[in-house]
Amino acid sequence: MIVLPAGRLDAPSSEELKADMEGLIGEGWRKIVANMEEVDYISSSGLRVMLSTLKKLRSLGGDLKLASLRPYVRETFEIAGFTQLFKIYDGEEEAAGDFRRGG
Repeated sequence: MIVLPAGRLDAPSSEELKADMEGLIGEGWRKIVANMEEVDYISSSGLRVMLSTLKKLRSLGGDLKLASLRPYVRETFEIAGFTQLFKIYDGEEEAAGDFRRGG
């Protein structure tokens, strides 16, 4: 499953993303790629949603991979230490391909 968040991932929009992710997990999706190319900004609320989604998926034997992070968004993940937790790819196809290869 590919998700395409866009704009600012701040407190209000993060709640929408959280509901969307929980819905996908509830439907049985376990391998999700978040294509972040349209995300301009991510707050601590957005980071929390991404981390909680990652933890939930991994507890179910799945994973959340991130693709196409803009420089500012990537820097936010680095400052938070999240680049050690997430698999981050240059592009969506690369991330999806890693799932297909069993990664």
